[in-house]
Amino acid sequence: MHLLDDLNRRLADLRSQGATRSRRVIETGCAAHLRVDGRTLVGFASNDYLGLASHPALREALAEGAAKYGAGSGGSHLLGGHAESHAMLEDALAAFCGGFVDHARALFFSTGYMANLAVISALAGPDATIYSDALNHASLIDGMRLSRATVRVFAHADLDALDAMLRADADRYASARTEAGAHAGTNANAPVRLIVTDTVFSMDGDIAPLAALLRLAETHRAWLVVDDAHGFGVLGREGRGALDAAGLRSDHLIYVGTLGKAAGVAGAFVVAHPSVIEWLVQRARTYIFTTASPPAVAHAVLASLALIRGDEGERRRRHLRHLIGRTRALLARTRWRAVASTTAVQPLIIGSNAATLAVASALDADGLWVPAIRPPTVPAGTSRLRISLSADHSDDDLDRLERSLVAASAAPLAA
Repeated sequence: MHLLDDLNRRLADLRSQGATRSRRVIETGCAAHLRVDGRTLVGFASNDYLGLASHPALREALAEGAAKYGAGSGGSHLLGGHAESHAMLEDALAAFCGGFVDHARALFFSTGYMANLAVISALAGPDATIYSDALNHASLIDGMRLSRATVRVFAHADLDALDAMLRADADRYASARTEAGAHAGTNANAPVRLIVTDTVFSMDGDIAPLAALLRLAETHRAWLVVDDAHGFGVLGREGRGALDAAGLRSDHLIYVGTLGKAAGVAGAFVVAHPSVIEWLVQRARTYIFTTASPPAVAHAVLASLALIRGDEGERRRRHLRHLIGRTRALLARTRWRAVASTTAVQPLIIGSNAATLAVASALDADGLWVPAIRPPTVPAGTSRLRISLSADHSDDDLDRLERSLVAASAAPLAA
């Protein structure tokens, strides 16, 4: 039993630090107003940015897909599980957000986590070098670990630091090739290099300097892998994503999008040059060795794409932008530090774990679910509330949030 004793001591340590997490039981569909553990709350916790998760059209499409294709896929994509709806969705995704590369192809994955693991571990091996923003998502970090590549972490959005790393490594590689007798300028033994970044950073809400990152990638012959989990459906023309919003175009780009956030369904996808996608089909273990997502899910995502790019999607994005502006203004009126985010992720940095939990508890008592984010998800001393906005929120919802935050801001809190 000493094994359990050790675990219980470690759990007690987490509790003493205010670092434990807990689940809440949601009794209704994902929406701005929901029933949680028997109470009605205004939810600011989900990533349902366009408010589509409970949209009637998606409910109907999911049911229609199940009626047509059944409940499950029955196998991996390469062994009998690749349905018509999967193929149709990949074609639609490539056409919708693949304008950054000629003849774009898309590959559908069960989750964003699996898509990120696939791209990085398939493209980079032990001889590769990966340059990673310090605030990248855990799925990107785990993909790097699986690749066994050399990983160099640069300070968040620090382009000068990244450029210096790329130049130093380029000099080192050139020297190694010269010593090995390789012809100067020959590209045959050029190492694989990846620059990896979120587009919208999930705990800060800021947007990566994508145009500058692409210039560095092209200069240093590196791939630029972007995880647009929090940008797809929200940013760009018709919600085509962060690359579209930045107006970028290059064969160096590899785009990962998520379908369980703004799209309101589930799954993820990679869009890139056809050769990149074909390599993933042949070598990405999280694609090859897992059962395909149910075809009904892909069928529902097709319905979501129609909403995202249509008039309703534009109306929802316009309302979301209005909510973002209001939220930025109200957070600035509290005593805590608001982050300069122009996206649906609006953090409010409180500081200590205890104080952050106290504010979250005060909001919860007022019928508002705003999650407290603590280390190790964010650095020590920067515990925060993560206010996640949805197009389903109303101005009345923000009025309630403002009243509750103003009251909490005026109250004495734990250190």
